[in-house]
Amino acid sequence: MAMTFKRWTLAAALAAAALMHGTAQAQNNVLRVVPHSNLAILDPIWTTAYMSRNHGYMIYDTLFGTDENAKIKPQMVESWNESPDHRLWTFKLRKGLEFHDGKPVTGEDVIASLQRWGKRDAMGSALMQFVQRMDSPTPDTFRIFLGEACGFVLEALGKPSSNVPFIMPKRIAETDAGKQIEEHIGSGPYMFKRDEFKPGDKAVYVKNPKYVPRSEPPSGTAGGKHAYIERVEWNLALRDAQAQVNALKNGEVDIIEALGFDFYETVKADPTLQMPKYANLGLQYMARFNHLHKPFDNAKVRQAALAAFAQEPFLRAQVGVKALYRPCPSMFICNTPYGSTAGSEIQAKSNMKKAQELLKASGYDGTPIVLMKPTDLASIQKLPDVAAQLLRQAGFKVDLQAMDWQTLVGRRAKKDPIDKGGWHMFLTAWNVFDVWSPIANPTMDTRGEKSGWFGWASDDKLFELRNQFMRATDEGAKKKLADQIHARAFEVATHAPLGEYDQPMAARKNISGFFVTNGNIYWNLKKQ
Repeated sequence: MAMTFKRWTLAAALAAAALMHGTAQAQNNVLRVVPHSNLAILDPIWTTAYMSRNHGYMIYDTLFGTDENAKIKPQMVESWNESPDHRLWTFKLRKGLEFHDGKPVTGEDVIASLQRWGKRDAMGSALMQFVQRMDSPTPDTFRIFLGEACGFVLEALGKPSSNVPFIMPKRIAETDAGKQIEEHIGSGPYMFKRDEFKPGDKAVYVKNPKYVPRSEPPSGTAGGKHAYIERVEWNLALRDAQAQVNALKNGEVDIIEALGFDFYETVKADPTLQMPKYANLGLQYMARFNHLHKPFDNAKVRQAALAAFAQEPFLRAQVGVKALYRPCPSMFICNTPYGSTAGSEIQAKSNMKKAQELLKASGYDGTPIVLMKPTDLASIQKLPDVAAQLLRQAGFKVDLQAMDWQTLVGRRAKKDPIDKGGWHMFLTAWNVFDVWSPIANPTMDTRGEKSGWFGWASDDKLFELRNQFMRATDEGAKKKLADQIHARAFEVATHAPLGEYDQPMAARKNISGFFVTNGNIYWNLKKQ
């Protein structure tokens, strides 16, 4: 009887241990992330919002990637060549590419995806000015025929940030560029669980068992994309910065994508937590004017606002931690190939008295400035308050309107008059790769209402300079043109750069595999 009881006790203990081990294994197969904002728009081509971009990277793949040293590397492409006159580019897709619905990726899918992307993205639109046609002579091949040579084909196809040229099935990519897609099927390392998606609450991604990673080590958006963790859950409801840190400390979440700056020192001192390096370069804050409506349809009024926006007040109020921010007069990012100070004196060397004089001389009629303020995006939510204060000091009337970030993202896409729900200004942040060249930087697209990015700036001279830059192949000539573009952008006040900063990420110590991405990417991570 005693032996039977001992055996039963041992069996029960082993069963309990196995259950606990299984539970631990199950937990280790789920990565719980608090992203920087809510996910409401699932179409990463329709919007430049980084939440939509990050969602895109989970489920889609790209033809090329950009590594941590800003070098273009093949991703879905196996090989390629260009004709001697640089006008015909032929690409072969690597084997094993398959969409989540089981259908193979073909050249026709690629062409449809690039065509839609080219109607929304600044760099895509620039590339399409050179493209005569595209075709797919075999299922695993596609070709791009150019009317004339240009020097940024691979740079465009490997663009790492918004809008990323993600590859979708042809039937989805043929959706009108002005409408959002309704199916979300890619060929990337994770699959989107649409049945579990709850805007404002949760987004779920599960491992794509058929995905074949490249053999190279991960670097930026290039290299192998390994899904070591079976399931990734985005907690979209946890928006309070203090509550996020508490959840991280308690093991309820694994990663805070954008740690509130006020908690930088707290996390730094906690031995159970880490702030992994995931970026070599920082981000840039920016104020964007709506050029379509009064008073910002007047360049002199925009110049007055630009002169009022000294960068230090924005950086000090929003970031606070001196080690994490730095003023920079360049629209193209300091210490990058096209970093420039040309024409920046109006902002860099201005003062409030100068801004007041410029506004008075502009003929400003007292129209209230509708300034949109996001309430749930910690990394930028203090910027509009600073902008409102500085604008009022300069002599502007300001209507500061609060809303959640996704509402702002939707509203900024509308060209409606102010009395019909329009807007005058919003503030945002950009990844370095989105703004560090005259082609990639969407604010430099000055085709008016045909421009691909919100604000719809219009300036023929800037447009022509940018076209010259696209055709330039000599690096010296490109630098000179970049300086001219930079000076002209300040002259017409396309927007106001507000300085650069580093956004810390926080994670528990049991998460490993972080690598430099200059963004928010969750493949190659492991959980112990």
